[in-house]
Amino acid sequence: MNTKIIFIASGIGLMIGLGAALISGAEIKVLEPAFNPASNPYANGIYANGMIESTLSSGENINIYPEVPGVVTQILVTEGQVVSKGDALLVMDDSVQQAIVAQLKAQADSAKIMLEELKHQPRAEVLKVSKAQMISAEASLHSAQVTMQKQQKSFDLDPQSVSKDSLDNSINAVKVAAANAEVVKAQYELTKAGAWSYDINNQEQIYKTQYNAYLSGLALLAKYTIKAKSDGIVLSIMPAVGSYLTTQGVYGSYTQDMNPVLVMGSPQNQMNVRSFVDEILVPKLPATEQMLAKMFIRGTNISIALEFVRIQPYISPKIELTNQRRERVDVRVLPVIFRFEKAQDLNVYPGQLVDIYIGQK
Repeated sequence: MNTKIIFIASGIGLMIGLGAALISGAEIKVLEPAFNPASNPYANGIYANGMIESTLSSGENINIYPEVPGVVTQILVTEGQVVSKGDALLVMDDSVQQAIVAQLKAQADSAKIMLEELKHQPRAEVLKVSKAQMISAEASLHSAQVTMQKQQKSFDLDPQSVSKDSLDNSINAVKVAAANAEVVKAQYELTKAGAWSYDINNQEQIYKTQYNAYLSGLALLAKYTIKAKSDGIVLSIMPAVGSYLTTQGVYGSYTQDMNPVLVMGSPQNQMNVRSFVDEILVPKLPATEQMLAKMFIRGTNISIALEFVRIQPYISPKIELTNQRRERVDVRVLPVIFRFEKAQDLNVYPGQLVDIYIGQK
């Protein structure tokens, strides 16, 4: 019984082995490639990695960072939207700064009122009171003088008619009234002259200082609204409403580092491509007036002729593809910038990696 089972199992195993051998020996049809790999179109062409970017006379893209920290309350644009210089892009909570500006304005207004008050002195009502006090003092002096003169004549005619003490008191009363009249007259002249020029100048400086503080606060308040510094198109918006922004940008949930709040570029009917030529190939670059270049879109059979724009004359480390600072990069490259016309049916975007070959006319 066991021997029969063994023979049956051996036969099954033999049939499986023969079937596997037939299958493995069968010819497998090779699939056609989805696209042809980029090939060098020039006799002595130089290969370089490239990255598509907006057309700018300098730099790469317009990275926008806030100048003040705050919480986003409104996002006024969408990615891909064309904007003009001065358009509001994003608004942060400015309630605290608005209160500070209101306080600074009130202080400046108060200082201005005080300055106007000094400039408009003397006040008519105050001058009128001061003049009345001067007239009253003069009348008191005149009354004291009359009393003294009467007592003096009486004393001169008959020393027994007026006591010496009474006469002395009348003389002293005249002196006191004269001194008081002199003081009141001086006070009247001082009031009539108005505010001292030094007081006016000092108050004027106080007003200017507080008004400039108000203007400074107002300028800072305006920074809570981020505006476009030039015409262009919004390429990327990192924060959402409620995100907290710092002057370092916004924390990226996916990249786990700080990123620009917004990235802008130029309108994308014409675009640049930044090629990164390895430093060991830099001596082989042709003269700029003889330079030809062609860009190959990865994953397609599309190739586009490029127009030379400029060389960024600084060899620097190649960009980190993961955008992580801890990534070690030893390759150094020379950026060479080209330009191309973007067809309407061509799906390419800033930040896209491409292959580039650089040749000579």
